[in-house]
Amino acid sequence: MVSILRAARQARDFLNARIYRPSHLRIGVLDYFDLRTPPDQMPPNARYLQAAMAWLCHAQDATPDGGIAARYRLDRGWTASYPETTGYIIPTFFNYAAFTQNPSYHSRAIRMADWLLRIQMDSGAFPGHTLDCKPVPRVFNTGQVILGLLHAYQETRNEQYLEASIRAGEWLVSVQEPDGSWLRHTFNDRVHAYHTCVAWPMILLASLTGTADYRQAAIANLDWALSCQTETGWFHHNGFKDDRFPYLHTIAYTITGLLESAYLLQPEAPFKSRFFLAAVRASEALLHRFEVRRYMAAQFDQNWKSPARFSCLTGNSQMAYNWLRIYEGIRDPRYLNGAVKLNEFVKSTQDLRSRNPGIRGGIKGSHPIWGRYIRYSYPNWAAKFFVDAIMLEEKVVTSLYQSQEMHEHRHSR
Repeated sequence: MVSILRAARQARDFLNARIYRPSHLRIGVLDYFDLRTPPDQMPPNARYLQAAMAWLCHAQDATPDGGIAARYRLDRGWTASYPETTGYIIPTFFNYAAFTQNPSYHSRAIRMADWLLRIQMDSGAFPGHTLDCKPVPRVFNTGQVILGLLHAYQETRNEQYLEASIRAGEWLVSVQEPDGSWLRHTFNDRVHAYHTCVAWPMILLASLTGTADYRQAAIANLDWALSCQTETGWFHHNGFKDDRFPYLHTIAYTITGLLESAYLLQPEAPFKSRFFLAAVRASEALLHRFEVRRYMAAQFDQNWKSPARFSCLTGNSQMAYNWLRIYEGIRDPRYLNGAVKLNEFVKSTQDLRSRNPGIRGGIKGSHPIWGRYIRYSYPNWAAKFFVDAIMLEEKVVTSLYQSQEMHEHRHSR
């Protein structure tokens, strides 16, 4: 009976996806036959970056408020602005502005930050869900907005961004549990290991304000997350609602929060941090699976086995970024190679030729597009994490080549 209902829902979703539209049908055909771009036909990374950023600009222009539309849905088109992801997209736009020396992306980031100031709740929290839903305070969403506002403050020194971040930080401290977790005002009213990505901006807020409470709250949460880690490196309480088979997306969130916190807490030697080591333990397991299969599944159980027959492209880009951050810390070439290959896979799924601006340059939730994670949609966070991963790859590889050239030059004299 369950399988029949599932099949019925899948058939309904397929019909609602308006697959009769040429741009939608094209994606369906490409994915059904797995007609991805071969490695030897891929253009330079700059082309993929430009296309993804153009898609994100379309997502911003599709809304009337300066925020970023949550996603492009095949059944409905562009959705309303999403505060959470708009928050952490802000640093991506600032970084890309510096990467390309194009100030227009800087201006767009400021528009996002100003919109977020206007929708902050009286409590200091930021709302979950998209703007067209009733505003409900959310812990994770608030943490992601703090990331964006603090980056905007560092770029502009506009005190409004810092003041809003402080109000949000105070709220997060006030609703934290004694064991360091967050339970109240959380997605599905449950604790989540991926709240390490809330701890990370709290550490950044502490460093900018000198307030010890934020740092203490962050470390308490990070230690709680470590208590959820098993001997295999997997984390309990790491799913949105299914903790047996969490998506790579949320697994990667947990790892990112641990890594970035380690870099902030121990900048002179992050690789010695217990948080960095915990991130490596989980990342090593995923890297091994990827090296063996040459494919990254969308979900993993506590033994790092997967029932999924699709890939979560958002999680792929997040893990590529994480592996590059680990490489920066310990210089293990396996992580660099894995990141480049994983980025290559996501690039092979990006449509650079579609005439539909909701598709062209975007990154699907799943490959194939009917996979369970954000099916039949192009979420803005997938494009954001893709841009972050490709830009970091460019930085790391360029630095590696420069180091090699300097070494060869010294030895040739």
